[in-house]
Amino acid sequence: MYSFGRRPRNPFTLRTEDPLKFNLPNLLTWARVLAIPLFLILFYVPMGLDRQDINLLATVVFVVAAVTDWLDGWLARMWNQTSAFGAFLDPVADKLMVCAALVALIDHDRVGPLVGFIIIGREITISALREWMAEVGARRSVAVNWLGKAKTIAQMVAIPFLLYEAPLMGGLIDTARWGDWLIDVAAVLTVFSMVYYLRQAWPELRKNA
Repeated sequence: MYSFGRRPRNPFTLRTEDPLKFNLPNLLTWARVLAIPLFLILFYVPMGLDRQDINLLATVVFVVAAVTDWLDGWLARMWNQTSAFGAFLDPVADKLMVCAALVALIDHDRVGPLVGFIIIGREITISALREWMAEVGARRSVAVNWLGKAKTIAQMVAIPFLLYEAPLMGGLIDTARWGDWLIDVAAVLTVFSMVYYLRQAWPELRKNA
């Protein structure tokens, strides 16, 4: 019988005692991890497709992965299915997909190596910093701020534009040009956000050096 005020049970939860908790949010995250080799196959395994078909399919895979990145977190909070494993896997899946896209774009001369190095290097540095700050009980000092969010928005719009690399809306939107501009903006914001996080962490770094 339905009880008013009680959160509805998620019908997609699998009945299992597996500690990895294979509920729908975690399955969406796993799907994003599995999408990474599919994404790379499109670029590096010959399938008889022309360049624009490959670009389109790669863009679709990346955009769907980005949507699931938002969706799995939203569902986990709504259904109260957040877990330590999900909190670990979600950002890992996100960063691996972004890094795979950047490596492919660098290899196809759509992103400069320096820009790719800045973005990927920052992700590695800040991930390690947050893990260390959590160890010393000061993770809140390096919580995501508006600079990090702005960088993510610029980056997640730039990458699909650069993957697609063809005009949209009858030539009204030049995705290659907009992608170039936005990925440069993302790189600049990447540097500023990394400096911000390092400054926030500096007192703890000095204290625990």
